[in-house]
Amino acid sequence: MAIKLNKTLYRTVLIATFIAVNALIISGISSAWVFMNTGADKTSMLHLEVPMEEVYKPSMNWTSLENPGRPMETQALGEITNDYMNAWHVRNIAYKKNDPYGVDDFYTDSARVRLYDNIDLNLKNNHWYKRTTLKHNSALDFYTADGTMVVFKDYNVEEYQETYEGEELILKEKDTTSYQVMMLLEDGFWRIRHLKEIPSPKDTTTVAPRKIAGKLRKIKNIRGINYYPKDSPWDTFGKKFNDSIIDQDFKIIQNMGLNTIRVFIQYEDFGKNSVDHKKLNLLKILLDTAGANNLEVMITLFDFYGDYDVSNWTLTHRHAETIIKAIKDHPALLAWDIKNEPDLDFDSRGKERVIGWLEQMIENIKQWDKKHPVTIGWSSPEAGEELSDQVDFVSYHYYGKIEDYQQSLDSLNAAVPNKPKVLQEYGMSSYKGLWNLYRGANEEGQQVYYKEMQQIIKEEKVPYMFWTLYDFKKVPSSVAGSLPWKTKKQHYFGCLDSLGNKKPAYFELVYKKGE
Repeated sequence: MAIKLNKTLYRTVLIATFIAVNALIISGISSAWVFMNTGADKTSMLHLEVPMEEVYKPSMNWTSLENPGRPMETQALGEITNDYMNAWHVRNIAYKKNDPYGVDDFYTDSARVRLYDNIDLNLKNNHWYKRTTLKHNSALDFYTADGTMVVFKDYNVEEYQETYEGEELILKEKDTTSYQVMMLLEDGFWRIRHLKEIPSPKDTTTVAPRKIAGKLRKIKNIRGINYYPKDSPWDTFGKKFNDSIIDQDFKIIQNMGLNTIRVFIQYEDFGKNSVDHKKLNLLKILLDTAGANNLEVMITLFDFYGDYDVSNWTLTHRHAETIIKAIKDHPALLAWDIKNEPDLDFDSRGKERVIGWLEQMIENIKQWDKKHPVTIGWSSPEAGEELSDQVDFVSYHYYGKIEDYQQSLDSLNAAVPNKPKVLQEYGMSSYKGLWNLYRGANEEGQQVYYKEMQQIIKEEKVPYMFWTLYDFKKVPSSVAGSLPWKTKKQHYFGCLDSLGNKKPAYFELVYKKGE
């Protein structure tokens, strides 16, 4: 009896094992089939930490898709464009790291040779490069009937490059080059077979003139304020956005006799290079509300942004371009302020790097919007001399001693005599508490400050925007850190307290016609 039980148990185990092995084999075959049919993701094959569109996004425009043979399909064009951009990006990384890793995915055997030779030469000379392309204008020449080869020209590619020897920046250059391109479809990748420089065609496009004279006349007469809602400072377009509250605030500002507000866009808050259209709609609502209250708006495009590296230029360009093109025709828009106090990043980020980013952004914005002037919100009158030949008007901030302001203003006027200058930020905190007993001013001291500053502003006919409407109950630690002796005074710059009551300074800031 025991023998029969043992045989039955043995057979049962044998059958169960057979079934389990076959199940595993079938499962393995199924997984392999799915993998082969879905294909590997190209981004993961390149071992990039983030998707390609999150790190490299130059402007790409196909000017012609005419083909004598097979029509260019939308999907194929998307794949060709994507892999062509990837090829440029991988090439840029290769020259930055002097490492050919990833090049095989987007260049054929023969096309890799020149890249490898250049990398070897760079290593020998201790050189490396930070590169990016800013704009591509492509026109199709030929697309084969079997859909495996494409030939096109890429005209007037705007390229920017920084050359380093060791850790020292030795050269910055911007160039425009045209290319003849051949790409082959291999293993699911469109790979570059030829990338040959060709003569650039003569540019016959007519550039429309900028028409900003009317806005500049308004700039000279700015009486304004830097604005945040009292319950959401440094977060105007966040969860607490309320158009009714903003409308009430704008009515207060308008009743003070002011005509302009300055608002701030934070790069990450607005979605970085892929702008959040919900945020964009809130910005349009704010502009509508300002217009309804006879106020014009100066928009600071980059606040809380400090990465000026060439590798990220195309991402910041897409951020600015999307916002600008969406609202450039709004009647309440007065001007573009590129960046809030970029000179404070000179030491940590490198002055040349910051200036290079600003120069390119100025050029871009003037192309995207022909009707509104461009400025930069420098942290001091002295910094206002930077790029004064490229901006349309100079904006500067002043939080120094009143007795020193006139000299700073005279120096700036002498250095930049022929452009409007706007005192874009100034003010005094009324905090005189535990953390500021000896240096701070109380509400009466704040009133005296504004009385004296407004007298100079009136005599010198200085366009101005003070800081700010309300005292704030909470100030984010990202603004001034977490140390109370640094943050406390940030709560009390308003001409209204946190409940909306008028402080003595309010009455010095009300503009009376004819004065």
